[in-house]
Amino acid sequence: MSDMTSTADAPRSPGRPRSVRADEAIIEATLDLLAEGSTIEALSIEAIASRAGVGKATIYRRWAGKDALLLDALRRLKGVLPQPAGHSVRDDLVLIVGAVGHNIDPRAAKIMPCLVPEVNRSPDHFQLYQNIIEPRRQLMREVLRRGIRTGELRADLDVEVTMALLTGPMLIQRMLRWHPDLDDLILPEKVVDAVLEGIRAR
Repeated sequence: MSDMTSTADAPRSPGRPRSVRADEAIIEATLDLLAEGSTIEALSIEAIASRAGVGKATIYRRWAGKDALLLDALRRLKGVLPQPAGHSVRDDLVLIVGAVGHNIDPRAAKIMPCLVPEVNRSPDHFQLYQNIIEPRRQLMREVLRRGIRTGELRADLDVEVTMALLTGPMLIQRMLRWHPDLDDLILPEKVVDAVLEGIRAR
């Protein structure tokens, strides 16, 4: 899509420094409106500007358009990537899997489930979701490939299917509360250990 580049990727032009306070207000306004029930389609730059207390021009100086702003806002909602220590494939996978569907921002519980139908309806929104999630997939992919190289995991491992096996249970439990009796705190370890039984090198 034409306006998918976020401020994190765009080159900065010389001149007066950007206001960090304005950046924060715009991101917060975007997330607040989504949490209050606005769909991606209905969300407008005008509404975001009004909520943030800035002019539309202030937003357009920072983001190429609504999708680029959404990309940065939803990345913020997801939080920073976990940082695996690199000593143990199991420990690194538990760390990464534990971050799946886990957001410290309470607005995420209202926003993320509502994005699913929009992602399925719109190729542009599907691409937006992929841009958010791919760095997290790549992190898990690197840990699994490292395990193959070190001989900890099977040489014929299907990395992409294994990522789905590790991620799926966490998403369904955290987004849908599929089984209320499952302990969310120990579920990442249980999922990783169950999958490792099938993918460890013998």
